[in-house]
Order: sequence, then C-alpha cells, then structure tokens
Amino acid sequence: VINAGKSQHNEDQACCEVVFVERRTSPRGRLPSREGGGELDGGRKGFYFHYWALFDGHAGSGAAVMASKRLHLHICEQLRDLVDILQDPSPPPICLLHDARASPVELSRMPLAEDNGEVPNDAVPRFHLEKAVSHESLVIGAIENAFKHMDDQIERERASQRLSGGCCALAAVYLMGKFYVANAGDSRAIIIRNGEIIPMSREFTPETERQRLQFLAFLRPELLGKEFTHLEFPRRIQPKELGKKMLYRDQNMNGWAYKKIEEDDLKFPLIYGEGKKARVMATIGVTRGLGDHDLKVFSSNIHIKPFLSCFPEVRVYDLTQYEHCPDDVLVLGTDGLWDVTNDKEVASVVMEVLTSYEPNDPCRYTMVAQELVVRSRGVLKEQGWRLANDKLGSGDDISVFVIPL
Repeated sequence: VINAGKSQHNEDQACCEVVFVERRTSPRGRLPSREGGGELDGGRKGFYFHYWALFDGHAGSGAAVMASKRLHLHICEQLRDLVDILQDPSPPPICLLHDARASPVELSRMPLAEDNGEVPNDAVPRFHLEKAVSHESLVIGAIENAFKHMDDQIERERASQRLSGGCCALAAVYLMGKFYVANAGDSRAIIIRNGEIIPMSREFTPETERQRLQFLAFLRPELLGKEFTHLEFPRRIQPKELGKKMLYRDQNMNGWAYKKIEEDDLKFPLIYGEGKKARVMATIGVTRGLGDHDLKVFSSNIHIKPFLSCFPEVRVYDLTQYEHCPDDVLVLGTDGLWDVTNDKEVASVVMEVLTSYEPNDPCRYTMVAQELVVRSRGVLKEQGWRLANDKLGSGDDISVFVIPL
C-alpha cells in the first residue's frame, strides 16, 4: 500500500515479482542434459524466487523507477550460474570451468591433486586449505553483486534516461525456504512472529556509518576537496579557539578525547548534525543506495558518490526452522513509516487488524498495510497532518508491504 503526494512525482517506488532463474546454457551452445530436479516443461532447468522491493527516491524519482523495473532482473542474472549448485547438497565448487561437457556439480567432485598423492615437493601445506562456502553465502553474494550491477546501469544510462538523483533500496527475496532481506539505505524490515519483533535490517545513515566514512576520508583526503575534515567535533569550531583543547573523535574511536585545535580543524566536518538532520558533507542524509552519481556539494565540484555505498547488508531468515501461523508477517516500509511509528506500534497495529479478519481472508494483509500507511500519514487538520496523539504525521511518501510468512 502506497501513500503518495508528499513529493511532486511519487519518489517511492515498489516492485513485487515471481522470477524464474534459468540455468545458463553452456558456452558452446550445446543444450544441457535433461537430468536432475528443478526441470520444467520443455526441458528448461532452473528455479523460481519470490521478490518484493521498495525504492525510496531522493532528488527525483528516476533512479527509483529504474531500480523498480530492473533490480530483480539483475538478481536473476547473478543467480543463473548457481542453478545446479544450489540444488546439489555437496559443497559449492571453488572454481567454475567453462567446459560444456562437465556440469558445475560434476566439477565439484573432481579429485584434487592431493587426493592422487601428487603434492608438489615445494608446496607449503597451508595453501591446500580450502574455505568452506555455504550455499546461503552464494545467494547473499549474488544479491550484493546485483545491487552493484544495478548501480552501474543507472550510471551508464543516466544521460540517455535523464535519471536524476538516487534511491534507497530494500529488497526481500524468498528462495528455497529462506528469506534474504537486502537493505541499502534507511528503509526498514521487521518480522513479527507470535507477537515477537525480529529486526531484519538496520538503517544506514551518516551516524551509523560514521567510522566507515571517516576511514575513507582519512585514506583519501583528496576526496574532501580541501573544504572538509574527516574528524568529528561536538560543534563547529570558531577561529578564536585555535590552540585550545577540544573534544574530538576520528575513524578509530567510539569514545571522545581532547586534542589541540589546529588550522585544519576549522574546515567543515565530513559528518554534520545529529539524528535525522545528520548529513554527509552537509548534503545527504543516507549513506547507502543506488544512483547519486552526479551529486555534488552545493556550489562546489566535490563529488559525494565515493562516500555512498551501493552494497546492501543482507540478513537471512530460515522459514523451515519455525512453525508459522497466519498472523506471522514480514513488514517492509520506507522511512515515511518509521519516522513516526516505531517497531512496537507497527506490531500492535498488525495484531489489531489481523485479529479483526478471518485467518483465511486474503485481504487481511492488505488491510494491515493500509492501516499502517493511514496511521503514519495522519489526518489533515488546520496545523497540518496530525497523528492520533496530535504529533505531526509523516511528511514523506509512505510505502508498505505486509508479507504473510
């Protein structure tokens, strides 16, 4: 359920798809053999994944619109090499050989050199240790790579598609009994199971990512354009305070310490402000997402994109580990929801609305999403949109998915 109209062109975009991932055909054009599971009519081998995603645009809706049309296709493309591997219980092969005659599964069972007793004399044994890689981590890697490819596509096509701005991205992929929730930005996902709240994402803001941003600025001071300092101070420093000792922290510190103020410390701090008002280079309040390739500090030539990561954090929830009832849900929401409604309030609305519908009524989940949007939006009064407690309603576009587990 979407509540638009807070931005000129609704900058929140959403997508919900069922996607078929078809095994990549072998490089020499020979069709793969029709053996094994996961095969569909016509001999197409692969698997399906279910997909929901929210994209919260800023400085225009272009990046959000494009990501909503394309990100799931990038995920599909990244998963194509894994069709056989994920359906085979043995450990993934470390190396895929481009040989039309051997499937990846067969390759993983090929004997290692040391199995034949052919260990080179000068080989140091430690180089024969192999890392165990789980199937789950392959899916996580595929999703992470898909976000990178999506970001690259937005950059390549930003002129031809007139793409402005960027977007936060939150995607949920249901594949082989597990939910993979990927978050790049400040949208949020929670699972409500038996009344318990399980966080499935965390927000990426200048405050939560302070040390990553400071460390990059410390390593590459040229990105600061001689106008910013990577150090953080509790407030702006006045020129008259040169030589005094003031509280500061750098990229290695969680606590605060005192340092003598030097000329360089008078520069504008890389991260300025607190809470929702915190900004990177006084410009942007989110530190992960897609797009923003043209974003510069106001009236300067300093690009902000190097500090913004397109990579999501992916959290995994295994549905096979728990018994779920019809009231257990995954809630995805853009920050328009979470700015004015906390996790507990969301959970209580979920339980309140679900209990007023029969468990087999398919519209009950839509009604939960609608109620969450309506309550966060508030009611239009003389002093603006107000919530039930008379606090200000959300001033943002609000989008919510409620997904029954």
